Amino acid sequence: MLSITSRHQSILNKLQEEGYVNVLDLCKALDVSAVTIRKDLKLLEEKGLLFRSHGGASLSNPYINEKPVNEKEHIREEEKRRIGKAAAQLITTDDTFIVASGTTVLALARYIKPAGRLTAITASLNVALELNRHLEIDVLQLGGALRKSSFSVAGSFSESMLENFSCSKLFLGIDGIDLDFGLSTTNILEAQLNKKMIVAAQKTIVLADSSKFGRRGFGKICDLDEVDQIITDKEAPEHDVKALEETGIEVTLV
Repeated sequence: MLSITSRHQSILNKLQEEGYVNVLDLCKALDVSAVTIRKDLKLLEEKGLLFRSHGGASLSNPYINEKPVNEKEHIREEEKRRIGKAAAQLITTDDTFIVASGTTVLALARYIKPAGRLTAITASLNVALELNRHLEIDVLQLGGALRKSSFSVAGSFSESMLENFSCSKLFLGIDGIDLDFGLSTTNILEAQLNKKMIVAAQKTIVLADSSKFGRRGFGKICDLDEVDQIITDKEAPEHDVKALEETGIEVTLV
């Protein structure tokens, strides 16, 4: 059996390679109990070498603070463009769809080339303005309290509007994808609105760059079993991608 020092080094080596470790995987690899691994992770967290989460640990802090949309737009711009371009190809002739808020779904809006008459429902002012440039797209802007940090609306007015619609797709931007916690965002009002969007759409398509994996925002949107497809970039953690595909979620890497 490995010494505690050797176990800790093995855990840290795996973290450096993959960015995330799972308790059960470590039990098998190191031939020790889950209780031992959890004690190891606790000690390593106390030393500031990792962050524990339910069922494992990661190198980066999984909890997210909200950033203004104009700041977020310049983070991973190329990845967001590729994701947005791939998502735009899913829109069909005479489609009716919902676009949530965020910088990745804004990238989607910039790549949409109308086929027939499209109808788009959105919470985002920036998305609405972008889509309004096309004569072939009818844009329905949800109402409600304006969130200045995100240039989007949220609240009971926008939620009640969604009860009157049924759309083919929802394009959802999020702040965190966690295998245990599900999808989340930093704002609870936005999370509640996103829940209503999921109900109003036949298919939920998540647009998220690889930095969102293993992260958690304050407001939970839904569990992963409510997601149909995730479009992300090729740097997404292999462990997470495999786990998502095993649950039946289609993962598109761009």
